[in-house]
Order: sequence, then C-alpha cells, then structure tokens
Amino acid sequence: MSREQEKVYTITRVLNHNVVLVEEPDSHQEIVLFGKGIGFSAKPGNTIPAQDPRVEKRFRLESESHQKQYQTILSQVDPAVVGIAEEIIALIAIEITPKLNEHVHVALPDHIQFAIYRLRNGMEIVNPFLFEVQTLYAKEYALAKRAADMIKKAFSLDIPESEIGFLALHIHSAISYLPVNKAVQFANIISELVSIVEQRTGQTIERSTVDYVRLITHLRFAVERIRQKKSIQNPLLDRVKTTIPDAYELASELADYISTRLEVTVPEDEIGYMAMHVYRLLQQ
Repeated sequence: MSREQEKVYTITRVLNHNVVLVEEPDSHQEIVLFGKGIGFSAKPGNTIPAQDPRVEKRFRLESESHQKQYQTILSQVDPAVVGIAEEIIALIAIEITPKLNEHVHVALPDHIQFAIYRLRNGMEIVNPFLFEVQTLYAKEYALAKRAADMIKKAFSLDIPESEIGFLALHIHSAISYLPVNKAVQFANIISELVSIVEQRTGQTIERSTVDYVRLITHLRFAVERIRQKKSIQNPLLDRVKTTIPDAYELASELADYISTRLEVTVPEDEIGYMAMHVYRLLQQ
C-alpha cells in the first residue's frame, strides 16, 4: 500500500451527513470531503482513511486569501448552509467540470445564507434578467434548479425562479472563472441591449423565437470577445452598411452602450455582425 493510500484524515468539523472538513496529516491543511453519509454519526477528532470508498470529492483551497475567507465563512455562516453549498459544488464538479474557480467555496455559501434570510423574512428576490440567464446559461440553469431543490429540502423553503437565476450565475462563475459580479454585469448588459432594441423600434420582441435566442447568444459572445479584446473579421461589413443602414445605426447604438459599460472600444466588424442579427430579428 502506498503512502498516499495509507493517509488518514482527521475530522475537524461535520457540516452535514454528506460533508466534513478534515485536516491532512502532512500539510495540516483543512480540506473538504464530500460523500453520501460520510458525516453521519461522525464527530471532530474521528478519522477517515484517504481511500474510504464513501469519499466522492475532495476540495482543497490553494489560495491563501481564499483559505482565510473560507475560515471567515465558517465562523459567520450556518454550518448547514456551508454543507449544502459544498454539496452543490460537488454536484457542479460531477455534472459539468471538476475544474472550478475555488472562490465558489466562499461566494456560494455567503449567497445562499443571504437568500435564505431574505426568503424567511418575506423579502422579494428580483432578477430583472432572468430570461437572459435561462437562455444564455441553460446548462447552468438546469443544474441551479437541482440546487434549489436541495436547498428547499434542507431548509423547508420554496425557492423562486428569480433565485434559481442567481444560483445559475454562481455556477457559471465557478466553471468560467468569471467573478459573479462580472457574470451579473454581462447578463444585465444583454438585457439592456434588448431593451434598447425594443425602445428604438417600438416593437416588443417575442422571447420564444429562435431568432431572439440567436440574437442574445450572439450578443453574449460579442460582449465576451469585446471584453477580452479578441478581434473578429466581418467580410460583409461594407455591404451591411449600405444595404441595411437602419440596422447598422441601431447596432452602433448598442456598441456605444457596450463601450460605455465595459470601457472598451467596439470594433466595426462586431457592429456589422450585431446589425445582421438585429436585421434578421426585426424581419420576423
């Protein structure tokens, strides 16, 4: 048996039946273990072999700042909330990717604790860009619905769709390594861009159409390219300017909005593509 196989963890805290915090014998670093029933009847000081078949996921915070923030979370947030957050993180790792932004271990329990507080106190959770989140991050939203069911079961609370949307943004942040506030900003920008199109054209855009989905999907990737300053070539740019000038003018206004919000310059090639999508949408 190898040294790694012989390793034994010491439990430092039991968060729930499925999540425990343990200390590694070599580094004395605290790590998270997730597995069905791993915390049942367990107590601090008990040991768990590294090769315990119940261990499904191990999470270690490498960043010193995240380690300190996590200790703060452990001292300020209900252990049951931290436990359910770690179960959700394990679900993300299993269902989408094990390569997660470790800040999710800090951000998600903090968010869930505040959401529970608001719901228990009858405070409405408003998500003005819910539809955009559902459309742009469908995979994350589907997983967020499962996470909401876990929270509902653990805390006897009905979780509204608006909160599921915010959980989806936290999931997206974890898998994309994009800070949650940036994910919220991008969803908000997409929502505002659609509102500008509706205001300037006097038309209410039907959210269920394929062309609408194409439009906001294109806007999402356009915003991400613009933020990352990635170039894109549009061989139809000159034709777009001359054949659909109204759509190009509206796309230029969208570009001005993006430029202001992200403090970047929007290339003409991107404006041309936005014009094409706007034109297609308005022809419906």
